[in-house]
Amino acid sequence: MSRLHDAIAAIDAANRHDPDQREGRPAALLYGERMTAELLRLFPDASEPLQIAARGQHIERWILSRQDFPEGRAGYLAWRTELAAHHAARVGAIMADAGYGAEDIARADRMIRKEGIKRDADVQALEDVICFTFLRWYFAPFAPTQDPAKLEKIVARTARKMSPEGRARVLDEFDLPESFAEAFRF
Repeated sequence: MSRLHDAIAAIDAANRHDPDQREGRPAALLYGERMTAELLRLFPDASEPLQIAARGQHIERWILSRQDFPEGRAGYLAWRTELAAHHAARVGAIMADAGYGAEDIARADRMIRKEGIKRDADVQALEDVICFTFLRWYFAPFAPTQDPAKLEKIVARTARKMSPEGRARVLDEFDLPESFAEAFRF
């Protein structure tokens, strides 16, 4: 087996323990599979660190509960920052066990922590994949749970995080209501 296969298998093994079940499967495992599918569709020549970062971007997400952080945007961002540190550390340890060197581990770490978004091609590629995965698989069930004004802000934030190429693909691939599509046209 290859070290890429070993790393992906270890991430999947960890994510099989997710107590949150979606479509009869652990949610984190399903999310990782969807991330990989979107990555390979959007970036078929993705590097191994990018493939691993995409698969492990939400590894063991259930470990840190959102309820353990303050309400509101500041609490949400603190939770996400701590989660990213956990995800990066777990993925780094898995990569080391699979035989990856410090440089590849550091690259995956930067991607998972989103360090260099809009400046680093791999970090931006991962962000585009995250946004596509959200829009393709999670937006429709999420949208009805949100206030319409808040939902428009979420869509605008999603679009701002994406590359110009990613936003153009969203407009080509998704049939968005005009109010949402406008966010992807800047």
